[in-house]
Amino acid sequence: MWAELTRAARTTREARATSEARAPRSTTHTLTVAYAGGEERRGPVTMGQANMIRCMLRDEPEHINIHDVWPVPEGTPTDAAIEALRALVVRHEALRTTFPHAPGSAPREQVVASGGTFTVTVLDHGELPGDPAGYADSLARAARVERFRLDRDFPLRPTLVTVDGAPVFVTMAASHAVTDVGALTVLREEWLALLAGETLAPPATLTPLDLAAEEATPAGLRKSAASLRYWERIIRTEPQAMFAEPGAEGTEAPIPRLTLRSTRAARALARVAERTGGLPSTVLLTAWCALVAHRTGQSACVTAVPTSNRYHPRLARAVNTLSQDALLSLDVRVPTFDALLKKAWGAALNAYRHSQFDALSLWEMIDETTFERGSRFARDVVFNDVSTLPASVASLVEEGPRAETVDGGRTPAGPELELTWGPDQVLPTRVLTFVYAIEPLVHLALWADPALFKRDEAEGFLTGLVRLLEAAAERDVPLASLTGVTGVHPVDRGPGWRRVDGSWTSPPLVAATLSEALAGLPVHVTADADADADVTADAPDGAPPQDALTAYIAAGDTPLTPGEAHTALMDALPGRPGVLAPRRYVIVQYPPAEADRSSAWLRQRILSEGTGRAPADVT
Repeated sequence: MWAELTRAARTTREARATSEARAPRSTTHTLTVAYAGGEERRGPVTMGQANMIRCMLRDEPEHINIHDVWPVPEGTPTDAAIEALRALVVRHEALRTTFPHAPGSAPREQVVASGGTFTVTVLDHGELPGDPAGYADSLARAARVERFRLDRDFPLRPTLVTVDGAPVFVTMAASHAVTDVGALTVLREEWLALLAGETLAPPATLTPLDLAAEEATPAGLRKSAASLRYWERIIRTEPQAMFAEPGAEGTEAPIPRLTLRSTRAARALARVAERTGGLPSTVLLTAWCALVAHRTGQSACVTAVPTSNRYHPRLARAVNTLSQDALLSLDVRVPTFDALLKKAWGAALNAYRHSQFDALSLWEMIDETTFERGSRFARDVVFNDVSTLPASVASLVEEGPRAETVDGGRTPAGPELELTWGPDQVLPTRVLTFVYAIEPLVHLALWADPALFKRDEAEGFLTGLVRLLEAAAERDVPLASLTGVTGVHPVDRGPGWRRVDGSWTSPPLVAATLSEALAGLPVHVTADADADADVTADAPDGAPPQDALTAYIAAGDTPLTPGEAHTALMDALPGRPGVLAPRRYVIVQYPPAEADRSSAWLRQRILSEGTGRAPADVT
């Protein structure tokens, strides 16, 4: 089976590799569209808006802005397409919202206008290139690179793509401060309904200002506080990074997209769901988590699972940015796949239930918790399943034909297993997975850090996922057999790596990083058995027991306290997931003789020592 899967993947991947489409000759003009009829309102931002605004002020716009492509029904006049856009702006307060704020500060208030104007770019062509959808997608992506001015910009950048004056696509870059994937899906569906002559019922959803008011109630504040406690437990006790291993360096990397489209995987997924009674989406999440934890040699899979929080009917079709991370921690120390699936359902529900929070308070908690622990929270693994949306944004622009049916609709047509490589994208993660569809074919994209996954290893990971689903369709798979079942091997970290406080770390790497942070002072780090840790309960099979780190620093004549050493190391942690701060810092004056740099460190005269976390250690 393995050879067959590999052949199927490699037969198609090069033929389907995508490239940037050359822009055809075109003429451009802009239309200014006036709107009126809305209600003017003002109030605080929502938790979701505050979260996204924080990212927009920090990240590059092409990373945080979002986009969509709307195919225009044949025969639609330009005026009708524009008029439908105008109707959406009047209908939805989010599209009439700006965020006034002083320079250098984050907005805390939103203002809804009763009227105004927005601009539509009209791009007319004699003909479109051979891949019209890919070309339209490239236009939408290009519009993402300009930052939205929160205090004054209209939150959509629509371009009407026409051929000899006839509309073919609307491409859309959108501000994440007022929209997410779900919101763009709602807007697309309503726009198409307006073009079809339908009359839309009044929105039956909470507006952003209504949601902000609800979040400020005592019940809303209690919910946010509970979310922070849930996140703190995971950040304090679980691995600081899933991919703490050699080669994992830096905070951002250009990562190529690898897309899987497979009817074979969909059939297996359906059979697993039927055999176990699990939901197909939960089955896929469980298989993915099992494989990630197996590959990384971790006892738990900790992953960000972005959620739109659209589980309530009043929010299901809201045009607003509701998306906030759910933080899933799935303990994989169970014997079989079925046992893990039973845990995954509850773990996922718990994560989603705690995905509504005040982002500023969350990051204050994260900073305090990681400083105390001596860790760095790394959002290095992300699993984003948008397959439950009526028609995901990506489904319109991802490469390749959509799945159709043959045999009178009885059998889905599509590749048995197809892998294709796409363009690079700079991402602040090690592994990102987007799930676009789970039936009638599994359609997902994987971005895996090339420093950790060579191309054949990334392909092997996705084909291994298919193999795991097929095995689980027939029987309850022992997790100890994942290497043989999937072909995916656990990472070989090499000598010197230890499990410390639930995280993999390298004491020599800790010593080198601390020495660099202290301008080259000699540093020696020991890893000794932690008498306070429950090593039997926490160490997975085959992993060394929990250790505690102690750093010995030869300060010479340099005044140095444990607190200063800890602060310097914490400042150096970003981009070094294999580095965990020592539990104790011991300051000595001189290093031992060059010939004896191990136990001799323990015999040096101690000038000061401490955890570096206590106030007395900082002064």
